[in-house]
Amino acid sequence: MTILTDLARFIPSDRLLMQPGQLVPYESDGLTVYHARPAAVVIAETQDEVIQTVRLCHQHQVPFVARGSGTSLSGGALPMQDGIVIALNRLNRILRLDPEQRLAVVEPGVINLNVSKAAAPYGLYYAPDPSSQQICTIGGNIAFNSGGAHCLKYGMTSNHVLGVKAVLADGEVVQLGGDSLESTGPDLLGLFVGSEGLFGVGLEITLRLLPRPERYETVLAAYHSLEAAGEAVARVVASGLLPGAMEIMDRLAIQAAEAAVHANYPAGAEALLIVELDGESQSVEAEFARLKELIAATGAFEVVVAKDADDRARIWKGRKSAFSAVGRLSPDFIVQDGVVPRSRLGAALAEITRLGQQYNIRVANVFHAGDGNLHPLILFDGREPGALERAEQLAGEILDLCIRLGGSITGEHGVGMEKRDFMPRMFAEADLEVMRRLRLAMDPLEQANRGKMFPSGEAPALHFTGLHPLEKAGLISRE
Repeated sequence: MTILTDLARFIPSDRLLMQPGQLVPYESDGLTVYHARPAAVVIAETQDEVIQTVRLCHQHQVPFVARGSGTSLSGGALPMQDGIVIALNRLNRILRLDPEQRLAVVEPGVINLNVSKAAAPYGLYYAPDPSSQQICTIGGNIAFNSGGAHCLKYGMTSNHVLGVKAVLADGEVVQLGGDSLESTGPDLLGLFVGSEGLFGVGLEITLRLLPRPERYETVLAAYHSLEAAGEAVARVVASGLLPGAMEIMDRLAIQAAEAAVHANYPAGAEALLIVELDGESQSVEAEFARLKELIAATGAFEVVVAKDADDRARIWKGRKSAFSAVGRLSPDFIVQDGVVPRSRLGAALAEITRLGQQYNIRVANVFHAGDGNLHPLILFDGREPGALERAEQLAGEILDLCIRLGGSITGEHGVGMEKRDFMPRMFAEADLEVMRRLRLAMDPLEQANRGKMFPSGEAPALHFTGLHPLEKAGLISRE
């Protein structure tokens, strides 16, 4: 008896996808240069269906991957060839919202932005705000410890998760954490958040909500060079101010955002710096006066202050649409996610520019300047022979650069499939061995998201050959 026969006993046929045409959309995630075909996709609608599917996978020793909206940019949601995909999008209920305790209990398929929408009537919101927050799910945010533009001040997903009810890879259901910031014993919740799906599947997540700031002041400064914008960041940080966010976009990213959403950014800018202050009105007013002085001394040729909420939303819409908008400039691109110390930001940007020229590849830069999280977008056309390989070489050089400068190979996108081979360059073998032992303690058969994160092991996906599976199936065209 196969696992598919067992799954068909409790999953209706319209939610147990097994035909090639049905599986195509699940063969890849946001990193479309890799793909693999699973044996089946289970579109779960209840927690019990997820639990039973995981238990069957354990029984039959079949690998599985949990998937939300598939926005992972590191190949983290890629299936194993002939494995099972557990789609969680329909587990999208907000189970409890407690304005007094300032928490929300949600299922893993809840869209990030929908948490803030539900909390808004109570003057609350959910702080982590990835660029994909209109579509990415809380389950995926937990897997990769997502951040966002405002993580400089408010931290990552791990700083806002109080508890997780999860099913481990062997089918055991556990409760990690609870309703409080205080806990006793080993920090198993901290271990689970950011584990990239290697330990199991989150079923219910308890999130910490924050009061909405009384006042925002959003400043957009335009510069004639990327280095000048980077220097402005250094001055703001050195001043002791702690903005809610500090973001930089370069000329290519600006062009893409303008074409996509008409953000009306200053013309002729080689770089834009967005700085946002938030908090109590009195303190923000004092900080804003200081920020304007700092920006005025950095050589910006145009400074725009958001006049109202709509103006603020316009500024941020251009920034948050940058990744997808770059598709207007190039049929394919790789989004990197390295981190460097803020003091080395200028050196990193200069070297990325040099590398782009060396490889004759355009690179658009969008990054969380406040915490040194770089997001270079490497543009290429996968239909050209050797283009992907050159783009991947450049991406690797950028990661090596981040390591040399004392940074990290990932800030919030995770290791996934893309960065597995860079783990030994950043971590000693003893460190990697501890990680492996933790993984095996939680999942001895390595069934949950097998092949991800660690530098050795069974490859979870086949390499991109020039056409996305959707193109091969005739469902999309890039002509």
